Amino acid sequence: MKLICIGRNYTEHIKELANEKPTDPVVFLKPDTAILLKKQPFFIPDFSNDVHHEVEILVKINKVGKHIAEKFAHKYYDEIGLGIDFTARDLQAKLKEKGLPWEKAKAFDGAAVIGNWMPKTNIENVNNLTFSLEKNGEVVQTGNTSHMLWRIDELIEYISKYFTLKIGDIIFTGTPAGVGRVNADDKLVGFIENKQMFAITVK
Repeated sequence: MKLICIGRNYTEHIKELANEKPTDPVVFLKPDTAILLKKQPFFIPDFSNDVHHEVEILVKINKVGKHIAEKFAHKYYDEIGLGIDFTARDLQAKLKEKGLPWEKAKAFDGAAVIGNWMPKTNIENVNNLTFSLEKNGEVVQTGNTSHMLWRIDELIEYISKYFTLKIGDIIFTGTPAGVGRVNADDKLVGFIENKQMFAITVK
């Protein structure tokens, strides 16, 4: 089981971090050890003073596939979820300056929140899905999948050119604008439409 993450998939988020708009999806991986265990708090790691929340729509792969055409991609998932890609922004900046991989800033233990799942059949249109993140009762991130540069089926086609997708693999589809620092005692609650998908505390 692997976590396949997409960076820079929402224009406004690209702008807020002053990144260059990519010509292809930005792909990176997290190991399964990055998954935050259910009912556990997120502990800010001691190697960072600037960990950011990045809320994202998740897709769970339900069968093995390689070189999947976009028109068939919808057959490879039947559940949609919500999660957080925690990012040690200060460490990431140092790594990017040196042209080094991001894994230490993105794939550390606990850096991947995976909330509840909902059947795709419960969703009218996966390409017009609103989601949000509240921090201490205030909405800090809001997104809609219609604003993705590459939509879910396009991502599956692209990713499967490089990696065989296996049952249980999870795709983090990118974060909208509004990322920000988390602090001890923060409470983070994620929603798809009006349905709560996760709630975690920060330590």
